[in-house]
Amino acid sequence: MMKKSKKGRKGFTLVELMIVVAIIGILAAIAIPQYGLYREKAYVTAMQSDCVAVRLAEEAYGIEKNKYTANLADLSAYGMPSVSPGNTVVIGPVNNIARDYKITVSSSNSTKQVVFDSTTGQTTVTGTES
Repeated sequence: MMKKSKKGRKGFTLVELMIVVAIIGILAAIAIPQYGLYREKAYVTAMQSDCVAVRLAEEAYGIEKNKYTANLADLSAYGMPSVSPGNTVVIGPVNNIARDYKITVSSSNSTKQVVFDSTTGQTTVTGTES
């Protein structure tokens, strides 16, 4: 005669637990790199925003003073908001010409930089993928 199995037996088998752990591992392997890309994209967007704010303040300063400045403190009276945390803004002349300027925004959280060149009117993102 065969033994009857116990009814009401609760719990998971080892195989079931191993399958769940494998599925969680696969999902994590997909999600973690994507999260890094989203963070990098957010940092670049913040740098671009800071670059536009500095550019607008620089142009307002240039219209009133008939020259550009490399000093961020000079731009505070022309609508220059505070720079995003972790970002650094550098303004300098292009080819040592006072009527042209270049804005470089970098972040301590990213290997990329956002650069605006007034001679071309172009904003570019430079740097390596992290």
